Amino acid sequence: MTNSPRKILVTSALPYANGSIHIGHLVEYIQTDIWARFHKLRGYECYYVCADDAHGTPIMLRAQKEGIEPEELIKRMHAEHQADFAAFAIGFDNYYSTHSPENRQFAYLIYQGLKTAGHIEQRIIRQAYDPVKEMFLPDRFIRGECPKCGTADQYGDHCEACGATYSPTELKNPVSAISGATPIEKDSEHFFVNLANFETMLKEWTSSGSLQLETQHKVNEFFEAGLQAWDISRDAPYFGFEIPDAPNKYFYVWLDAPIGYMASFKQFCEKKNLDFEAFWGKDSQAEVYHFIGKDIVYFHTLFWPAMLTAGGFRKPTAVFVHGFLTVDGHKMSKSRGTFINARTYLDHLNPEYLRYYFAAKLGSGVDDVDLNLDDFLHRVNADLVGKVVNIASRCAGFISKRFNGQLAPQLADSLLYQQFIEAGTAIAEAYDQREYNKAVRDIMALADRANQYIDEYKPWILAKQAGQETELQAICSQGLNLFRVLMGYLAPILPLMAEKVTEFLAAPVIWQPQPLLAHTINPFKPLMQRVEQLQIEALLESAKESLKTLSPSPPIQPSQLIEPLAETINYDDFAKIDLRIAKIIQADPVEGADKLLRLTLDIGEEKPRNVFAGIKEAYQPEQLVGRLTVMIANLAPRKMRFGLSEGMVLAAGPGKKDIFLLRPDEGAQPGMRIK
Repeated sequence: MTNSPRKILVTSALPYANGSIHIGHLVEYIQTDIWARFHKLRGYECYYVCADDAHGTPIMLRAQKEGIEPEELIKRMHAEHQADFAAFAIGFDNYYSTHSPENRQFAYLIYQGLKTAGHIEQRIIRQAYDPVKEMFLPDRFIRGECPKCGTADQYGDHCEACGATYSPTELKNPVSAISGATPIEKDSEHFFVNLANFETMLKEWTSSGSLQLETQHKVNEFFEAGLQAWDISRDAPYFGFEIPDAPNKYFYVWLDAPIGYMASFKQFCEKKNLDFEAFWGKDSQAEVYHFIGKDIVYFHTLFWPAMLTAGGFRKPTAVFVHGFLTVDGHKMSKSRGTFINARTYLDHLNPEYLRYYFAAKLGSGVDDVDLNLDDFLHRVNADLVGKVVNIASRCAGFISKRFNGQLAPQLADSLLYQQFIEAGTAIAEAYDQREYNKAVRDIMALADRANQYIDEYKPWILAKQAGQETELQAICSQGLNLFRVLMGYLAPILPLMAEKVTEFLAAPVIWQPQPLLAHTINPFKPLMQRVEQLQIEALLESAKESLKTLSPSPPIQPSQLIEPLAETINYDDFAKIDLRIAKIIQADPVEGADKLLRLTLDIGEEKPRNVFAGIKEAYQPEQLVGRLTVMIANLAPRKMRFGLSEGMVLAAGPGKKDIFLLRPDEGAQPGMRIK
């Protein structure tokens, strides 16, 4: 063990208490857990805490719909989340809730720090208001016709049909998604934090090595665009903490959510008699790390450090940002059956299959992680079953049957064992830098070497030869000791299997162990089964079925999936539309637009065209480059705030993640007219 004074606190973003954990969430919790387990295995003082994000309008409305109090809902979801995390071996030292006295205490303290230092101002703003429910409506709770293209049933801030963005007041025929009533406009006083007051501090902190390079570039874009004042208040009715001295005003959920990191650790410190200030105090020498998704960078790299500074606390050592999960190259999709809840997965597959597969794919960058189900099956079977477990299964039987479980008094090849131990330096560096894919490659290379060793000496042949007992025992003991070293390296990824190996070898799985010599092991039991294709198919089928029962909304009926047919037109009307085959030669995200991609299209003209398409939730830009699609080529250009859109690509589906670009058969060429 390493005798080091390092003190490390690790957190993951808080899951929202309004829904179940799914495998997309698990990308974050698994990678954080691996990192924390690695540092604990190395002997460091390391704690991993998290909590449920338990406030906000959606939780209040869901509780009302179920006829229960919000506290009952978040208590139920808390138990569900903890059970799912435990089943995936996520080893939180403490798992708490933002609806806690500690969270309230820190929220008040930070708010008072912001207010006392003059960082808060009050403004009157005009918002949409539901006269039936008597509440102000967030943009996502207003539906209506798009003011640009006229498509019905669009959100209050964005059209999924044409990609336009707008304010809720621009919607045509708006209705409240809660009551169905027509919203009215109403003034309200809100509290804003002048984030620009912290710009100098934030620029210094974000450029100090606390962020990955990709994240640093993104944050610099925020600075270039100018830091905007942050609205930290919401009006009653709202489930959250009421702002001191401001009746019927509540802290916006994003103010008290990250405080959950501190509140959870505070509770843990009180239970374990630890010094909270040693980790969160302004002069703390401990290390604090946040693992988050790339969609919440703004909150964690700008708002959160500003809040901590105002409250008199230290800032994080680093914020580690990761990408999203795709399944077979696409975002998780309900229609494809690839939107998989954690519990649905657990009903069919070993959780450590997923832990290993994610580790084998994860690097230290912010790239998305793809769960390719064919690759998943073959990699787990080849690596874990065919390589690692195979070492133990090939050697253990001989030791148990021929030597009563007794290992040899010395290694057959101490040099090889030392090479395995020395390889741990590079593997440790890869873990520490979150280059798990590199660590896995190095470990599997060692597993190959161990199997080559066994193949070379062929214990199954020695067992049939007289007078070879000593050599047989030594070779099989060598194999099991190499296996133990490998399991020490894999323990952060496979903690459940490591527990089984500890029982099998009657010795703990640790990092870079001394060899087990003249030691008695227990009979070998299967450590991991192969993944079968039928299990994958059953999982996907169950995922489709589970959506009908787990979704908080009523199941969608088939008739609801098909939009009513439009009015009949004659041939002359249709002939006016010039549909062309288009090749996507470039696809880029649109800064400031959550759902738009800018497509550069070749339709055989001298100059390519730019089209803005609301497909960002369904496609990654790199998936689109080079593919053919269909566009309306004679649609009048439309000036958007992001630039000029020179046509429209055609797609099917209800929108968001479930939208599907049309593509022609092979052989079609850019510019061909569709007749």
